[in-house]
Amino acid sequence: MSIELIIILLAIGYIVYTIDKKKDDFPVPTILILLGVGLAFIPYFDSAQLTEYTIYHVFLPALLFVSAYQFPIKDLRKNASIILSLATIGIILNVLFLGYLISLISPLSFVQSALVAAILTPTDPVSVVSVIKKATGNEQIASMVDGESMLNDGTSIVLFTTLLSVATREKGFSFTSFLGDFLLVSIGGAVIGLILGYLVSKIVHYSHHRNYQLMLSIILAYGSFLIAEAAGVSGVLATVASGMMISFEYGRAVKEDHFRESLDGFWEIAEGSLLSILFLVIGIELTDYMQINYWLYAGIIFVLMILVRFITTYAVSKVFHPLSWRYTTILSWAGLKGSMSVFLILTLHAKSASGIHSDWIVGVSFTVILLSLTIQSLTMAPLSRSLLK
Repeated sequence: MSIELIIILLAIGYIVYTIDKKKDDFPVPTILILLGVGLAFIPYFDSAQLTEYTIYHVFLPALLFVSAYQFPIKDLRKNASIILSLATIGIILNVLFLGYLISLISPLSFVQSALVAAILTPTDPVSVVSVIKKATGNEQIASMVDGESMLNDGTSIVLFTTLLSVATREKGFSFTSFLGDFLLVSIGGAVIGLILGYLVSKIVHYSHHRNYQLMLSIILAYGSFLIAEAAGVSGVLATVASGMMISFEYGRAVKEDHFRESLDGFWEIAEGSLLSILFLVIGIELTDYMQINYWLYAGIIFVLMILVRFITTYAVSKVFHPLSWRYTTILSWAGLKGSMSVFLILTLHAKSASGIHSDWIVGVSFTVILLSLTIQSLTMAPLSRSLLK
C-alpha cells in the first residue's frame, strides 16, 4: 500500500472514531469493515491488500500487546477458571462439534470441516467489549469476553495448523502428539513472554525519558513475538504474557503510574490507527472472495456456529465456573470473528493445497465473518441491556 492510501484510510478511521465518541453503542470495527466493502468498488483502493504475513507479524503483536497490557490483572485472577477453560477445552470442543455439523451439510470431509471450524473459532470482540460496558456497566462479563479472546488465539492456531497438516496429508493425526505440541507451544510462548516482560519492567528504569520507555515497549511487543516464533512456540501467547507481566509489575507500586500514563497514551493511539487500517482493508478484501453461491452455506454455518458456541460455553461453564444462562448467552453472542480468522483464511489460501476445497472454504468463511461482524455486533447492545439491566 502507498503512503497516500494509508493516510486516506487513517482519515476515514479518524472520522469514524470521532463519531464513536459522540454516540453510544457504535461498533467501530463493524462500521469500518462495511465502509471497506463500499471502498472496494472504487478502483483507487484496489492496491489495498492484506497478506497473512502482514496481519500476523505487523498488526497482531501490537493489538495483542495493548489488549493484554490494559487487561486488569484482578479480573484475570477473578475469572481465570472460565477464561482459561473456554480458551482451551471450549475451543477444542467447539471445533470438533461444529466441524461434525459442517460435514453433514457441506461437500467437505470431517477433517476439512473441522478446518473451517478452526478458522471460525477464534474470537475478536474488540467491537463489542466497549459496547457491553456502555450498555450494561457490567465489567465482569466484558472482562470474560476480552480475556477469552486474548488467550484462545493460541489454541486456534495450534488446532488449525494440526488440521491443515492432516488435511494435506503432510502427517497423520495423533492425540498425544497434538496434546504435546499444544502444551509445548502454549507454555513455551507464555514462559518466554513472562520472562521478557519481567526483564523489560526492570530495564525500563534505566531509561529516564518517556520516549525511550515507549520505544522499549514497542521492542517488547514485537520482540517477544518474534523470539517465541523463532523458538517454535506461540508468538501470540508470548506477546499476551509480556503485556500482562508489564501490567502486573507496574501495578505493584504507585511510583510506576507515570509509566502507565505514557504507555496508555501511546498505545491507545497506535491501537486506533492499526484497527482503522486493518478493518477497512479487511472490508476491501472481503469482496474479492464472496460469491452469491456461498451465502446459503454461510448463513447455515453462521447459525450452527452460534448454537455450538452456546452449547460448549454452557457445558464448560457448568464444570469450571457456573454462570447464569444470561451470562452464557452474552458470552456466546459476543464471540465475533475478526482478524485472527482472516489470518487463518489467508494462510489456507496461500497454501493452495491440492485435495482441499480451498476456494469453497475461503469464500464461505469470509462470508461467515462478515455476517458475524455485522449481525452480532449491531445487536450486542440491545441484547446486553435486555439480559443484564
